[in-house]
Amino acid sequence: MQTFSAANKIGDIVAQFPKASAIFKKYHVDFCCGGDRPLGQAINEQNINESELLTELNKAYQESQKIHDTQIDWRTAPFSELVDYIVNKHHAYLHNNLPALSALTTTVLRAHGTNHKELARVHKLFNLLKLDLEQHLIKEEQEVFPKIQEYEKDGNIKNLQAAVDSIEELENEHEGAGDILKELRSITNNFQLPQDACGTYERTYKIMQELESDLFEHIHLENNILHPRLKQKLNGYN
Repeated sequence: MQTFSAANKIGDIVAQFPKASAIFKKYHVDFCCGGDRPLGQAINEQNINESELLTELNKAYQESQKIHDTQIDWRTAPFSELVDYIVNKHHAYLHNNLPALSALTTTVLRAHGTNHKELARVHKLFNLLKLDLEQHLIKEEQEVFPKIQEYEKDGNIKNLQAAVDSIEELENEHEGAGDILKELRSITNNFQLPQDACGTYERTYKIMQELESDLFEHIHLENNILHPRLKQKLNGYN
């Protein structure tokens, strides 16, 4: 039985089956900023074996159903619960790891920059990403998310409208972060370590990949679940 096909939107697949994100990462399918595209489009653009990907995806989904996966369905959970999850899991991850990773990129540039010229670009790009994300998190935590939580408490449509009005700007920022991550992956040849890489070099690339993975999950929850739900709720008043 095939649950998902190439016609399904990538973000909808991950919304229904969150563990699909791990499969999409394996095939380098963008499920956060590119989540509004049909899976078939990504398959064609990246010359992915469609049968192989869909077989793996549907098999994993069927197995999860057999073991009664109890993961929270964020498509129906209260807004405040979803917002708290994003802040406590994904924002907290960035708050903890952005400063440390910035220091690591500086250390690696000093030690290996002479022999590996791409490290100057890695250093610059990562610190641009860090600056953009820090400002983005402040905006969400101090302006947007409180409006969502206030709306859920008092039902004041002005708070919902304010949150929806911010979505385009937030998603543009998500796309900017995604573009930087793609460039980082490109100039490092998918974070491939050179033969003379030290332990710090290896640790830097490892954490950078972990941060990329966490950020993709983070953006997916907002772009493909939270934001559409907010828009749908507002449309219900019209």
